[in-house]
Amino acid sequence: MLEIKAKLKISRSAYKLEVRGQLALPFESRQKSRLLTKLLSGEEVGLKLPRGEILRGGDLVTASDGRVIEVVALPEKLLHIESDSLAKVAYHLGNRHVPVQVEEGFLRIAEDHVLEEVLLKLGAKLTHLEAPFEPEAGVSVGAHPQHDEMGHGGKIHDHDHDHGDHDHHHHHHK
Repeated sequence: MLEIKAKLKISRSAYKLEVRGQLALPFESRQKSRLLTKLLSGEEVGLKLPRGEILRGGDLVTASDGRVIEVVALPEKLLHIESDSLAKVAYHLGNRHVPVQVEEGFLRIAEDHVLEEVLLKLGAKLTHLEAPFEPEAGVSVGAHPQHDEMGHGGKIHDHDHDHGDHDHHHHHHK
């Protein structure tokens, strides 16, 4: 089976890359490091990404056969939130640990009837829409800027170590 293990860290304009497949997933699936899914062509594919890696719409990943695959963020049912006090709204959402897409002048969350009530009580203007969902990545305290966009190099929550992929024989070159 085709495996996808890495996200290309280069901008697609840097090279003329031939994209030979599309992987269309909702956000929930794009934040998983292990996933069995299918390309749009119907071909089965297994994601084996570093923990903490989030795939964004437009990202390019490399497959085990050398192909470059484009990630497509599937449209999802979202609540588009506008408010004169967006900071207050963001605070209440953050308090509930809800993934939030933060943009200039609006927020978006996955559709949620309970939160809808809360937001209306806060005086927010809500619109239901279907769009790709790209929430903010979490940042941990004490993060160093050179780490990846998750803020912790994907290491902090890695408690179950999977040693199946490599052996522990280290070769030192003199």
